[in-house]
Amino acid sequence: MESRSRLPIDRKSKIYVAGHTGLVGSALLRKLQSEAYTNLVTRTHAELNLTRQAEVEKFFDQERPDYIFLAAAKVGGILANSAYKAQFIYENLLIAANVIQASHKFGVKKLLNLGSSCIYPKFAPQPLKEEYLLTGPLEPTNEPYAVAKIAAIKLCQYYNEQYGANFISAMPTNLYGPNDNFDLETSHVLPALIRKMHLGKCLQKSDFNSIRKDLQKCPMNNYDATPLRDEEIVNLLSKFGIKSYYSNNSPLTTHHSQLSTVVELWGTGSPYREFLHVDDLADACLFLIDNYDASLSAPGSPLDFVNVGTGDDLKIKDLAQIVKDIVGFDGELRWDTSKPDGTPRKLLDVSKIKTLGWAPKITLEEGIKKTYEWYLSQNA
Repeated sequence: MESRSRLPIDRKSKIYVAGHTGLVGSALLRKLQSEAYTNLVTRTHAELNLTRQAEVEKFFDQERPDYIFLAAAKVGGILANSAYKAQFIYENLLIAANVIQASHKFGVKKLLNLGSSCIYPKFAPQPLKEEYLLTGPLEPTNEPYAVAKIAAIKLCQYYNEQYGANFISAMPTNLYGPNDNFDLETSHVLPALIRKMHLGKCLQKSDFNSIRKDLQKCPMNNYDATPLRDEEIVNLLSKFGIKSYYSNNSPLTTHHSQLSTVVELWGTGSPYREFLHVDDLADACLFLIDNYDASLSAPGSPLDFVNVGTGDDLKIKDLAQIVKDIVGFDGELRWDTSKPDGTPRKLLDVSKIKTLGWAPKITLEEGIKKTYEWYLSQNA
Protein backbone atom coordinates (compact mmCIF):
# COMPACT_ATOMS: atom_id res chain seq x y z
CA MET A 1 0.00 0.00 0.00
CA GLU A 2 1.41 3.35 -1.01
CA SER A 3 1.98 5.90 1.74
CA ARG A 4 3.95 9.08 2.21
CA SER A 5 7.36 9.53 3.75
CA ARG A 6 6.89 10.45 7.38
CA LEU A 7 8.64 13.52 8.69
CA PRO A 8 7.98 14.90 12.18
CA ILE A 9 6.54 18.41 12.32
CA ASP A 10 9.26 21.03 12.53
CA ARG A 11 9.05 22.87 15.84
CA LYS A 12 8.75 26.18 13.96
CA SER A 13 5.91 25.10 11.64
CA LYS A 14 2.73 27.14 11.95
CA ILE A 15 0.11 24.99 13.69
CA TYR A 16 -3.52 25.99 14.06
CA VAL A 17 -5.40 24.35 16.94
CA ALA A 18 -9.10 24.78 16.17
CA GLY A 19 -11.14 24.72 19.37
CA HIS A 20 -8.24 25.46 21.72
CA THR A 21 -10.46 26.50 24.65
CA GLY A 22 -12.30 23.17 24.79
CA LEU A 23 -11.44 19.90 26.47
CA VAL A 24 -9.43 18.43 23.59
CA GLY A 25 -8.08 21.65 22.11
CA SER A 26 -6.70 22.91 25.42
CA ALA A 27 -4.96 19.56 25.99
CA LEU A 28 -3.44 19.73 22.50
CA LEU A 29 -2.22 23.25 23.19
CA ARG A 30 -0.62 22.17 26.49
CA LYS A 31 1.05 19.23 24.77
CA LEU A 32 2.43 21.28 21.88
CA GLN A 33 3.72 23.96 24.23
CA SER A 34 5.38 21.36 26.44
CA GLU A 35 7.10 19.93 23.35
CA ALA A 36 8.49 23.38 22.43
CA TYR A 37 6.37 24.09 19.36
CA THR A 38 6.71 27.84 19.04
CA ASN A 39 4.43 28.93 16.18
CA LEU A 40 0.95 28.10 17.46
CA VAL A 41 -2.16 29.86 16.17
CA THR A 42 -5.45 30.01 18.05
CA ARG A 43 -8.73 31.89 17.81
CA THR A 44 -11.64 32.02 20.21
CA HIS A 45 -15.19 31.58 18.92
CA ALA A 46 -15.70 35.33 19.31
CA GLU A 47 -12.66 35.98 17.11
CA LEU A 48 -13.46 33.35 14.48
CA ASN A 49 -16.81 31.63 13.95
CA LEU A 50 -15.94 28.37 12.19
CA THR A 51 -19.52 27.92 10.96
CA ARG A 52 -19.05 30.94 8.66
CA GLN A 53 -17.17 30.04 5.50
CA ALA A 54 -16.10 33.58 4.60
CA GLU A 55 -14.55 34.11 8.05
CA VAL A 56 -12.73 30.79 7.89
CA GLU A 57 -11.29 31.41 4.45
CA LYS A 58 -10.17 34.93 5.38
CA PHE A 59 -8.40 33.53 8.44
CA PHE A 60 -6.65 30.79 6.44
CA ASP A 61 -5.64 33.28 3.75
CA GLN A 62 -4.08 35.58 6.37
CA GLU A 63 -2.42 32.96 8.57
CA ARG A 64 -1.51 30.21 6.07
CA PRO A 65 -1.10 27.45 8.69
CA ASP A 66 1.03 24.40 7.84
CA TYR A 67 -0.74 21.92 10.11
CA ILE A 68 -4.24 21.74 11.58
CA PHE A 69 -5.64 20.01 14.63
CA LEU A 70 -9.41 20.16 14.15
CA ALA A 71 -10.76 19.85 17.69
CA ALA A 72 -13.56 22.41 17.43
CA ALA A 73 -17.05 20.97 17.83
CA LYS A 74 -20.41 21.41 19.48
CA VAL A 75 -20.50 18.61 22.05
CA GLY A 76 -22.70 17.29 24.85
CA GLY A 77 -24.16 14.23 26.54
CA ILE A 78 -27.44 12.37 26.04
CA LEU A 79 -29.59 15.26 27.29
CA ALA A 80 -27.93 17.88 25.09
CA ASN A 81 -27.88 15.62 22.03
CA SER A 82 -31.58 14.90 22.42
CA ALA A 83 -32.61 18.50 23.04
CA TYR A 84 -30.54 20.26 20.36
CA LYS A 85 -30.50 17.83 17.43
CA ALA A 86 -30.65 20.42 14.67
CA GLN A 87 -27.90 22.54 16.22
CA PHE A 88 -25.61 19.54 16.73
CA ILE A 89 -25.77 18.33 13.14
CA TYR A 90 -25.80 21.81 11.56
CA GLU A 91 -22.92 23.36 13.47
CA ASN A 92 -20.67 20.31 13.37
CA LEU A 93 -21.23 19.82 9.64
CA LEU A 94 -20.36 23.45 8.94
CA ILE A 95 -17.26 23.43 11.13
CA ALA A 96 -15.89 20.34 9.40
CA ALA A 97 -16.77 21.45 5.88
CA ASN A 98 -15.35 24.95 6.28
CA VAL A 99 -12.06 23.96 7.93
CA ILE A 100 -11.36 20.98 5.65
CA GLN A 101 -12.17 22.93 2.47
CA ALA A 102 -10.02 25.88 3.59
CA SER A 103 -7.18 23.50 4.48
CA HIS A 104 -7.27 22.20 0.92
CA LYS A 105 -7.67 25.62 -0.68
CA PHE A 106 -4.79 27.21 1.21
CA GLY A 107 -2.31 24.36 1.02
CA VAL A 108 -2.26 22.90 4.52
CA LYS A 109 0.36 20.13 4.64
CA LYS A 110 -1.54 17.89 7.03
CA LEU A 111 -4.77 17.96 9.01
CA LEU A 112 -5.84 15.79 11.92
CA ASN A 113 -9.61 15.69 12.38
CA LEU A 114 -10.95 14.69 15.80
CA GLY A 115 -14.07 12.53 15.79
CA SER A 116 -15.81 10.33 18.34
CA SER A 117 -16.52 6.67 19.05
CA CYS A 118 -20.24 7.45 18.60
CA ILE A 119 -19.69 7.10 14.83
CA TYR A 120 -20.08 3.34 15.14
CA PRO A 121 -23.40 1.47 14.85
CA LYS A 122 -25.30 0.95 18.09
CA PHE A 123 -25.09 -2.84 17.93
CA ALA A 124 -21.75 -3.26 16.18
CA PRO A 125 -19.58 -6.16 17.37
CA GLN A 126 -17.29 -5.39 20.28
CA PRO A 127 -14.58 -4.18 20.36
CA LEU A 128 -15.24 -1.62 17.63
CA LYS A 129 -12.92 -1.90 14.65
CA GLU A 130 -12.41 0.94 12.19
CA GLU A 131 -13.99 -1.11 9.38
CA TYR A 132 -17.33 -1.27 11.25
CA LEU A 133 -18.11 2.30 10.18
CA LEU A 134 -21.46 2.54 8.33
CA THR A 135 -22.39 -1.12 8.86
CA GLY A 136 -25.59 -0.50 10.86
CA PRO A 137 -27.93 2.07 12.45
CA LEU A 138 -26.53 4.58 14.94
CA GLU A 139 -27.53 5.15 18.56
CA PRO A 140 -30.59 7.47 18.25
CA THR A 141 -29.69 9.66 21.25
CA ASN A 142 -26.53 11.00 19.58
CA GLU A 143 -27.25 10.38 15.91
CA PRO A 144 -27.04 14.07 14.82
CA TYR A 145 -23.54 14.46 16.26
CA ALA A 146 -22.45 11.08 14.92
CA VAL A 147 -23.69 11.83 11.39
CA ALA A 148 -21.73 15.09 11.36
CA LYS A 149 -18.59 13.32 12.58
CA ILE A 150 -18.97 10.59 9.95
CA ALA A 151 -19.32 13.31 7.30
CA ALA A 152 -16.05 14.84 8.51
CA ILE A 153 -14.26 11.50 8.17
CA LYS A 154 -15.63 11.11 4.66
CA LEU A 155 -14.69 14.66 3.73
CA CYS A 156 -11.09 13.92 4.71
CA GLN A 157 -11.17 10.63 2.79
CA TYR A 158 -12.51 12.17 -0.39
CA TYR A 159 -10.17 15.17 -0.30
CA ASN A 160 -7.32 12.67 0.03
CA GLU A 161 -8.61 10.67 -2.95
CA GLN A 162 -9.48 13.58 -5.23
CA TYR A 163 -6.76 16.08 -4.38
CA GLY A 164 -3.97 14.02 -2.83
CA ALA A 165 -4.44 15.73 0.53
CA ASN A 166 -3.03 14.31 3.75
CA PHE A 167 -6.05 14.64 6.03
CA ILE A 168 -6.35 11.98 8.72
CA SER A 169 -8.87 11.41 11.50
CA ALA A 170 -8.60 10.11 15.06
CA MET A 171 -11.62 8.56 16.78
CA PRO A 172 -11.18 8.85 20.54
CA THR A 173 -13.23 7.01 23.09
CA ASN A 174 -15.03 8.89 25.93
CA LEU A 175 -12.75 11.67 27.12
CA TYR A 176 -12.37 13.52 30.40
CA GLY A 177 -9.92 15.85 32.13
CA PRO A 178 -9.16 19.56 32.73
CA ASN A 179 -11.50 22.02 30.98
CA ASP A 180 -14.24 19.42 30.67
CA ASN A 181 -17.86 20.54 30.59
CA PHE A 182 -19.40 20.18 34.07
CA ASP A 183 -22.78 21.70 33.23
CA LEU A 184 -25.26 19.05 34.37
CA GLU A 185 -27.62 19.82 31.47
CA THR A 186 -25.05 19.31 28.71
CA SER A 187 -22.13 17.32 30.19
CA HIS A 188 -20.98 13.79 29.52
CA VAL A 189 -21.20 11.07 32.12
CA LEU A 190 -17.87 11.34 33.93
CA PRO A 191 -17.82 15.11 34.60
CA ALA A 192 -21.50 14.89 35.55
CA LEU A 193 -20.69 12.16 38.07
CA ILE A 194 -17.80 14.17 39.54
CA ARG A 195 -19.90 17.29 39.97
CA LYS A 196 -22.96 15.51 41.33
CA MET A 197 -20.86 13.62 43.89
CA HIS A 198 -19.08 16.82 44.91
CA LEU A 199 -22.31 18.74 45.39
CA GLY A 200 -23.80 15.77 47.20
CA LYS A 201 -20.85 15.73 49.58
CA CYS A 202 -21.19 19.46 50.23
CA LEU A 203 -24.94 19.16 50.79
CA GLN A 204 -24.44 16.30 53.21
CA LYS A 205 -22.09 18.51 55.22
CA SER A 206 -24.41 21.53 54.90
CA ASP A 207 -21.47 23.32 53.29
CA PHE A 208 -23.54 25.90 51.45
CA ASN A 209 -20.61 28.26 50.94
CA SER A 210 -18.84 25.64 48.82
CA ILE A 211 -22.07 24.98 46.92
CA ARG A 212 -22.46 28.70 46.19
CA LYS A 213 -18.89 28.87 44.87
CA ASP A 214 -19.61 25.91 42.63
CA LEU A 215 -22.84 27.42 41.32
CA GLN A 216 -21.18 30.76 40.71
CA LYS A 217 -18.56 29.04 38.57
CA CYS A 218 -21.12 26.96 36.68
CA PRO A 219 -24.72 28.13 37.25
CA MET A 220 -27.68 25.77 37.08
CA ASN A 221 -30.75 26.94 35.17
CA ASN A 222 -28.97 30.32 34.86
CA TYR A 223 -29.56 31.07 38.53
CA ASP A 224 -27.22 33.46 40.35
CA ALA A 225 -26.46 31.46 43.49
CA THR A 226 -25.20 34.44 45.50
CA PRO A 227 -28.57 35.70 46.77
CA LEU A 228 -30.15 32.24 47.10
CA ARG A 229 -31.10 31.13 50.58
CA ASP A 230 -29.98 27.70 51.75
CA GLU A 231 -33.40 26.17 51.21
CA GLU A 232 -33.53 27.59 47.67
CA ILE A 233 -30.20 25.95 46.92
CA VAL A 234 -31.54 22.66 48.27
CA ASN A 235 -34.54 22.91 45.95
CA LEU A 236 -32.32 23.77 42.99
CA LEU A 237 -30.00 20.81 43.58
CA SER A 238 -33.02 18.54 43.95
CA LYS A 239 -34.03 19.32 40.36
CA PHE A 240 -30.74 17.78 39.27
CA GLY A 241 -31.07 14.66 41.38
CA ILE A 242 -29.00 15.79 44.37
CA LYS A 243 -31.29 15.41 47.37
CA SER A 244 -31.25 15.21 51.14
CA TYR A 245 -33.81 13.43 53.29
CA TYR A 246 -34.96 13.28 56.89
CA SER A 247 -35.02 9.92 58.60
CA ASN A 248 -38.71 9.54 57.59
CA ASN A 249 -37.68 9.89 53.89
CA SER A 250 -39.32 13.32 53.44
CA PRO A 251 -37.16 15.72 51.40
CA LEU A 252 -35.08 18.30 53.23
CA THR A 253 -36.15 21.89 52.64
CA THR A 254 -35.17 24.36 55.33
CA HIS A 255 -33.18 22.49 57.99
CA HIS A 256 -29.57 21.35 57.94
CA SER A 257 -29.91 18.27 60.15
CA GLN A 258 -30.36 15.85 57.24
CA LEU A 259 -29.52 12.24 57.91
CA SER A 260 -28.99 11.07 54.35
CA THR A 261 -28.07 12.50 50.98
CA VAL A 262 -28.93 10.85 47.70
CA VAL A 263 -27.47 11.37 44.23
CA GLU A 264 -29.75 10.16 41.46
CA LEU A 265 -28.12 8.97 38.25
CA TRP A 266 -29.57 8.31 34.81
CA GLY A 267 -30.37 4.83 33.55
CA THR A 268 -29.55 1.44 35.01
CA GLY A 269 -25.79 1.81 35.29
CA SER A 270 -25.39 -1.37 33.22
CA PRO A 271 -23.85 0.02 29.99
CA TYR A 272 -20.11 -0.36 29.58
CA ARG A 273 -17.91 2.62 28.74
CA GLU A 274 -14.25 3.19 28.03
CA PHE A 275 -12.54 6.38 29.23
CA LEU A 276 -9.35 8.12 28.09
CA HIS A 277 -7.73 11.06 29.82
CA VAL A 278 -7.54 13.97 27.42
CA ASP A 279 -3.80 14.42 28.00
CA ASP A 280 -3.31 10.89 26.67
CA LEU A 281 -5.38 11.82 23.61
CA ALA A 282 -3.22 14.90 22.98
CA ASP A 283 -0.14 12.69 23.17
CA ALA A 284 -1.74 10.28 20.67
CA CYS A 285 -2.65 13.10 18.27
CA LEU A 286 0.90 14.42 18.15
CA PHE A 287 2.12 10.85 17.68
CA LEU A 288 -0.28 10.31 14.77
CA ILE A 289 0.49 13.53 12.97
CA ASP A 290 4.19 12.59 13.13
CA ASN A 291 3.81 8.88 12.36
CA TYR A 292 0.65 8.25 10.36
CA ASP A 293 -0.43 9.35 6.88
CA ALA A 294 -3.50 9.08 4.69
CA SER A 295 -3.55 6.14 2.30
CA LEU A 296 -3.16 7.17 -1.34
CA SER A 297 -3.90 3.86 -3.05
CA ALA A 298 -6.86 2.38 -1.20
CA PRO A 299 -10.02 4.42 -1.92
CA GLY A 300 -12.61 3.85 0.77
CA SER A 301 -10.06 2.29 3.09
CA PRO A 302 -10.77 2.65 6.81
CA LEU A 303 -7.05 3.27 7.28
CA ASP A 304 -7.54 7.02 6.93
CA PHE A 305 -8.77 7.10 10.52
CA VAL A 306 -7.55 5.52 13.72
CA ASN A 307 -9.25 4.58 16.99
CA VAL A 308 -7.70 6.06 20.13
CA GLY A 309 -8.55 4.52 23.48
CA THR A 310 -7.36 2.30 26.30
CA GLY A 311 -8.82 -1.02 25.14
CA ASP A 312 -10.53 -1.48 28.53
CA ASP A 313 -14.04 -0.58 29.71
CA LEU A 314 -16.22 -0.84 32.81
CA LYS A 315 -19.86 -0.56 33.81
CA ILE A 316 -21.19 2.95 34.49
CA LYS A 317 -22.30 1.62 37.88
CA ASP A 318 -18.70 0.67 38.70
CA LEU A 319 -17.45 4.02 37.39
CA ALA A 320 -19.91 5.80 39.68
CA GLN A 321 -18.51 3.89 42.67
CA ILE A 322 -14.93 4.86 41.76
CA VAL A 323 -15.92 8.53 41.49
CA LYS A 324 -17.88 8.29 44.75
CA ASP A 325 -14.80 6.97 46.55
CA ILE A 326 -12.41 9.52 45.05
CA VAL A 327 -14.69 12.49 45.74
CA GLY A 328 -15.48 11.22 49.22
CA PHE A 329 -19.26 11.21 48.95
CA ASP A 330 -20.65 8.68 51.42
CA GLY A 331 -24.34 9.11 50.66
CA GLU A 332 -26.57 6.88 48.54
CA LEU A 333 -26.60 6.41 44.78
CA ARG A 334 -29.98 5.78 43.12
CA TRP A 335 -30.50 4.88 39.49
CA ASP A 336 -33.40 6.44 37.60
CA THR A 337 -34.31 3.61 35.22
CA SER A 338 -36.88 5.78 33.45
CA LYS A 339 -33.97 7.62 31.82
CA PRO A 340 -32.12 6.24 28.77
CA ASP A 341 -28.91 4.23 29.00
CA GLY A 342 -27.61 4.97 25.52
CA THR A 343 -25.48 2.45 23.66
CA PRO A 344 -25.00 -0.80 25.64
CA ARG A 345 -21.26 -0.88 25.01
CA LYS A 346 -18.66 1.22 23.19
CA LEU A 347 -15.25 -0.39 23.49
CA LEU A 348 -12.77 0.57 20.79
CA ASP A 349 -10.42 -1.87 19.13
CA VAL A 350 -7.09 -0.07 19.55
CA SER A 351 -4.89 -2.68 17.91
CA LYS A 352 -4.06 -0.35 15.01
CA ILE A 353 -2.61 2.50 17.06
CA LYS A 354 -0.99 -0.02 19.40
CA THR A 355 0.74 -1.61 16.39
CA LEU A 356 1.94 1.84 15.36
CA GLY A 357 3.64 2.13 18.73
CA TRP A 358 1.37 4.24 20.94
CA ALA A 359 -0.29 3.38 24.26
CA PRO A 360 -1.97 5.48 27.01
CA LYS A 361 -0.11 6.27 30.22
CA ILE A 362 -2.74 7.60 32.67
CA THR A 363 -4.85 5.08 34.62
CA LEU A 364 -8.55 5.76 35.16
CA GLU A 365 -8.23 6.24 38.92
CA GLU A 366 -5.24 8.54 38.51
CA GLY A 367 -7.03 10.52 35.82
CA ILE A 368 -10.21 10.97 37.86
CA LYS A 369 -8.18 12.15 40.87
CA LYS A 370 -6.35 14.69 38.71
CA THR A 371 -9.62 15.87 37.16
CA TYR A 372 -11.32 16.28 40.55
CA GLU A 373 -8.31 18.21 41.87
CA TRP A 374 -8.49 20.49 38.84
CA TYR A 375 -12.23 20.93 39.36
CA LEU A 376 -11.72 21.90 43.02
CA SER A 377 -9.01 24.39 42.02
CA GLN A 378 -11.49 26.16 39.73
CA ASN A 379 -13.90 26.69 42.63
CA ALA A 380 -11.32 27.70 45.23
